[in-house]
Amino acid sequence: MGVLLAEVNISEGKNMELIEAVKASIFAGEPVELMDMNSNEDHNRTVFTYKGAPEAVLEATKRLAAKAIELIDMRTHKGSHPRMGAVDVVPFIPVKDVSIEEALVIARKFGAYLGNELGVPVYYYEEAAEQEYRKTLPKIRKGEYEGLEEKMQLPEWKPDEGPESFNAKSGATVTGVRFPLVAFNVNLDTDDLSIAKKIVKAVRAATGGYQCVRAIALPLIDRGIVQVSMNLINYEKTPIHRVFETIKSEASQYGVLVKDCELVGPVPVYALESVLKFYLRVHEFSMDQLYY
Repeated sequence: MGVLLAEVNISEGKNMELIEAVKASIFAGEPVELMDMNSNEDHNRTVFTYKGAPEAVLEATKRLAAKAIELIDMRTHKGSHPRMGAVDVVPFIPVKDVSIEEALVIARKFGAYLGNELGVPVYYYEEAAEQEYRKTLPKIRKGEYEGLEEKMQLPEWKPDEGPESFNAKSGATVTGVRFPLVAFNVNLDTDDLSIAKKIVKAVRAATGGYQCVRAIALPLIDRGIVQVSMNLINYEKTPIHRVFETIKSEASQYGVLVKDCELVGPVPVYALESVLKFYLRVHEFSMDQLYY
């Protein structure tokens, strides 16, 4: 049986009653396996990661989206993480015996449901993108929710699915199919956001850093520190340890230490192979040595 993974990002990380109601909707049909639920109050965002048979994942994602659209009002949303909608981004990731083409069918069925039945404008990205300039999430999400109404008036930003008019309550959703990424955050032992911004420029692809790193600087107000928040979009080309060591080195220029790190959601086991080899110097290590 084929296995598909969904990693649904919703714009709520504080109201646990709401989050639990959205979570419950996942399990109201054919079973899927919830692998992780990560809520962040500073980001005001929750990420649900689950896997199962492709059609089961599709139906679970429809239920999740319907509940989140019902309960979340973007007109009152505030958070440090970029976002443009109540159901902000929904990537589908082939895990086992599911082709990119099969995953694309699921993503497009979901996009059509969200647009036509729930009335939310939808943009396709990554493998599902219908225009090259819409391929990456940062380009689609530029301007965020606050700039979405004006952006949607431009012919080049007509949604791929759903209404062409601005949905003030729910914003818009980005969905598609992508390579398994690693959501990796490095927390710095300082409250100086300008330092994190300088480090972001050193590591992210858009400003001359690593090819497969997308990064932003965020304040973690409750902890009194700042964060370099990243998506490593291809861990084979840009491994975790290389990015971490660069951030640690850059931070040392300002007398700042790394306080701790976060891996958000499930991590592909092969993404950790290079970490083991680098830090333990076990160069002959094979992933076949792992067992559960």
